[in-house]
Amino acid sequence: MASETPNPLGTYLRDRRTRLDPAAFGFGGGRRRTPGLRREEVANRANISPTWYTWLEQGRGGAPSADVLDRIAKGLMLTEPEREHIYMLGLGRLPEARYQPVDGISPRLQRVLDGMVLSPAIIKTAMWDVVGWNRAAALLLTDYAKLPREGRNILRLMFGSDHVRARNEDWDGIARYVVGAFRADAARAGANNSTATADLVAELSRISPEFEALWRDNDVVAHTEGVKRIHHPDVGLLAMEFSSFAVEGRPELGMIIYNPASPADAERLRVLLEAGED
Repeated sequence: MASETPNPLGTYLRDRRTRLDPAAFGFGGGRRRTPGLRREEVANRANISPTWYTWLEQGRGGAPSADVLDRIAKGLMLTEPEREHIYMLGLGRLPEARYQPVDGISPRLQRVLDGMVLSPAIIKTAMWDVVGWNRAAALLLTDYAKLPREGRNILRLMFGSDHVRARNEDWDGIARYVVGAFRADAARAGANNSTATADLVAELSRISPEFEALWRDNDVVAHTEGVKRIHHPDVGLLAMEFSSFAVEGRPELGMIIYNPASPADAERLRVLLEAGED
């Protein structure tokens, strides 16, 4: 007996469909031969042809479009990871990024930051808003808790604060790097054409000719690693190596961790952290 052609997308959709409660969607209870929603009910919720949806579960009719997958994901109330999964099954790729503003981070992620006692670390969004930080970052970089929410943006601090400008030894190089990395992050997160990005760029261009010039250069850089030299009023110049990491399951977030570049820098950071305990 010949085996059936594998149809992982159809199998997955059928599994998700049978897990849903018809009553929760306003469909009559009645007697059903199988659990979950019927195919025509999913098609109705997704605003697609019942025949086309049936073919999709059966592995017929060719590859679905991205629009159809999005409609089905909405109709089945799939989570974002589940939506990404049906894209991989149906099209062999992830969906285009959709930018979603972020207000904060989870307590678990904050505990990760707090666990890095000797390494200043922050969590930033694709818009470069700082939404999480640890004590070492507050002492070395900026005490973000003392800033209003809109003031915790790295670009606003770089281009709008004389204090931050003075503390960065190579401000010109860091500023160029930040603008190029921001451009790449915004595009990767699907925010490059968003109103939020346009408003931020317009604001920064008004207050900073340097930003306006850098933005016009259209440079794009990978936000990976480098060295930042910071003038701290209490302990002097510190050279800090930084590395950037993606936050698993949160593509709109990035983590930046700083570590002393030399034993002398480590000693100065230790003095700063101990003094902060007083």
